[in-house]
Amino acid sequence: MSIVFINSRKSPNVPRKQGTDQWVKLNVGGTYFLTTKTTLSRDPNSFLSRLIQEDSDLISDQDETGAYLIDRDPKYFAPVLNYLRHGKLVLDGVSEEGVLEEAEFYNVTQMIALLKECINHRDQRPHADKKRVYRVLQCREQELTQMISTLSDGWRFEQLISVGTQYSAYGPFDSNEFLCVVSKECGTTAGRELEPSDRAKVLQQKGSRILGI
Repeated sequence: MSIVFINSRKSPNVPRKQGTDQWVKLNVGGTYFLTTKTTLSRDPNSFLSRLIQEDSDLISDQDETGAYLIDRDPKYFAPVLNYLRHGKLVLDGVSEEGVLEEAEFYNVTQMIALLKECINHRDQRPHADKKRVYRVLQCREQELTQMISTLSDGWRFEQLISVGTQYSAYGPFDSNEFLCVVSKECGTTAGRELEPSDRAKVLQQKGSRILGI
């Protein structure tokens, strides 16, 4: 592979490209983003556009690499930067409310309006588009607090059902067992609800028998 060195002194009539296309590095919450001044200046009133101005009224520290330090969540910043790049709202499964929070922080006005419209349209969808899925989880008494406190991804606690006492094979201690009913609201996939796993079906049947459903 050959390397060609260009000596700018031999071509004084060729102007150097400066200013708006200069590369800029951002350190957002520990994640680096590389972009240009042109991209960050798409919305001239935004925080990002003001940040890169030579006479900026904003004070922002820079790390050892020269990147601007911004204490925000990089997961929600990526859609904001991509919007400034191509003008399209691409969320890739990220929460609309989370991205809206960042768009408002960076004051990207057109993106704020677009996200609010998107959220409003989502919330006004017919309720028939949404399904509530129930699961029955089996656990011991000492596991209850941890299981309920670690519910995530939209799951919420609904009901607790005692199913009796299980004796330990390793000692004289016994342990109360419970069925914990949890639910989650979700949309349909390809016009049908996702089927629960075999284990979930068994637990649901067990819970139904106890409840007399």
